[in-house]
Amino acid sequence: MKYYIGVDLGGTNTKIGILDENGEILIKETIKTFSEKGMETTLNRIWGTIEKLMDQKEIGKENMCGIGIGIPGPVINEEIVAFFANFDWEVNINISELMGKISGIPTKLENDVNMIAVGESKFGAGKGSTSSITVALGTGVGGGIVVNSKLISGMNGAGGEIGHIKLVEDGKLCGCGQRGCFEAYASATGVIREAKSRLAVNKNNLLYKSLDGNLEKLEAKDVFDCAKAGDGFSMEIVNYVGNYLGMGIGNLLNVINPEVIILSGGVALAGEILLDVVKDKLKKYAMPVTLNKLEIKLGELGNDAGIKGGIVLFL
Repeated sequence: MKYYIGVDLGGTNTKIGILDENGEILIKETIKTFSEKGMETTLNRIWGTIEKLMDQKEIGKENMCGIGIGIPGPVINEEIVAFFANFDWEVNINISELMGKISGIPTKLENDVNMIAVGESKFGAGKGSTSSITVALGTGVGGGIVVNSKLISGMNGAGGEIGHIKLVEDGKLCGCGQRGCFEAYASATGVIREAKSRLAVNKNNLLYKSLDGNLEKLEAKDVFDCAKAGDGFSMEIVNYVGNYLGMGIGNLLNVINPEVIILSGGVALAGEILLDVVKDKLKKYAMPVTLNKLEIKLGELGNDAGIKGGIVLFL
């Protein structure tokens, strides 16, 4: 039996799992990343956890065929990280080579959201399709694009950065420093920003009451929960966000024409109340032919998507 390792390297936590050749996770563990202790220390800690998991499953190193690591940043040729989004580490560093030296096992890298995308494409909501786009709706908006069963990562590893499609000329400021990005409107950050702006002038609603007037406690989930409870004020925000989601996804449909759109991440947990708005708005922004037989699904793999994506790099 052949085995693989999937690693989802996050800003706070790192998820590590051992998979069999069918992509089933046999054992997994989450550790604190502690990136501030340095790159080599972090990679050695990851390898130490992998060795422990191998011992627990009685798997010999000779049966390990590869380590796939999802990295928060653009990755070039599955080897070099152009820069790390969350870590103060070196730029243009060959993490594949470094981890290979530490572990003695072939190592491949990919952007963390791309890893989620290929995991969902192969084993999750996109299983059975050859083209899918995963839209990761969290603090920001990430994405991964699979066409003809191959990930589009681009010349410099920036392929799939759909959160920075421009939707509004000189619009709201995005965390990337530019204005009008998809991410500035449809992420959890965008939901919170819009809700706070509206709450500043309208406090006669369930959302304000649920927060006891403390806007600092506001999370995107609060908006969706209140909308589900029948709060018209919150539903207006859901419609606002859903409109921009429909616009961004509509643009992607017009360019890629995939079989499946997969929504993942915290905002996607809003479920049908958001999905229904997006499906309605898509009619306004996508060419009708791109909607023919299109499936829009919620991600199925949850926190395991990045780990499962690790094996896809070797298949």
